[in-house]
Amino acid sequence: QVQLVESGGGLVQPGGSLRLSCAASGSIFSINAMGWYRQAPGKQRELVATITNDGSINYADSVKGRCTISRDNAKNTVYLQMNSLKPEDTAVYCCHADGRLIGMPYRVWGQGTQVTVSS
Repeated sequence: QVQLVESGGGLVQPGGSLRLSCAASGSIFSINAMGWYRQAPGKQRELVATITNDGSINYADSVKGRCTISRDNAKNTVYLQMNSLKPEDTAVYCCHADGRLIGMPYRVWGQGTQVTVSS
């Protein structure tokens, strides 16, 4: 089993920055990729960014150039640095981890952290 704990959300003014953290614990060796999705009220959940074990990174077009995903393997933590935030970035941000354990693929989610961009 893998458990994820997110932190770093909050209220920020337009143009501001936030850094989200996602700490993994448990069967960390089984993780192949981690990333972030977000879901705004009344909207579908959408990918924000992902990073794989080999360092491959993928960003949603809506956040390219404004967000950076990174990982600290020593801390088993993935970060999402978000800059130049816009009101439309307001959403619950959820961390996920994808992997394979006992031959079975899995995806686990964190509890989510609220990001609100407002003046």
